[in-house]
Amino acid sequence: MKLRTTRAAVALTVASALVLTACGGEDDTPPATVVDQDNTGAADPDSGTVLDTPFAKPALTLTDTDGEEYDLVAETEGVTTLLYFGYTNCPDVCPLTMSNIANAAAELTEEQRERLNVVMVTSDPERDTPESLGAWLQAQDPDFIGLTGDFGEIQEAASSLGVLLEEPYVEDDGAVISSHGSQVLAFLPGDDKAHVLYTEGVTTETFERDLPVLIEGETP
Repeated sequence: MKLRTTRAAVALTVASALVLTACGGEDDTPPATVVDQDNTGAADPDSGTVLDTPFAKPALTLTDTDGEEYDLVAETEGVTTLLYFGYTNCPDVCPLTMSNIANAAAELTEEQRERLNVVMVTSDPERDTPESLGAWLQAQDPDFIGLTGDFGEIQEAASSLGVLLEEPYVEDDGAVISSHGSQVLAFLPGDDKAHVLYTEGVTTETFERDLPVLIEGETP
């Protein structure tokens, strides 16, 4: 797979590797992971990257796990929000990323939890129904928000944040391949913009350290 970047802003503001992960998620089919690196710089897996030019929150209205309409901008206004694009049949990166966040969030006080949103937008909406996405997230953290809907709208929103998504496809052996960027974006409550980007490999300990800071509207 060739190196691809979709937004010049990413190269200018993020001295890090952009990761496009191709996941096979059918039965015993082994997952395939492809790493696309921007060699302008290397990301530190133990920290997030503070963006010189924050990303605006995308105007995105989808369906939540209760089957209700969810306006991302309106529903998360003024609240620290972590946003991730992934899918429930992902065998490795997605469950690890969400569990790392869940484990870190479990260490927060109740008051801090009320000031944090964690939103996962599916990159595989054909298979991730509100019901299946809800059950998957319930096992991670009941407070996590799951959104599904039109793939084109989801892809456009992800692209506005420098996150690569490719429409899932079926291989000859029946394996469904969904390729998606592995970034987690942290939007701060003051201006509702993404000021910090976390890449694949960031640990629970990093989120434990950073979440209280992000909740206060500051960058780590």
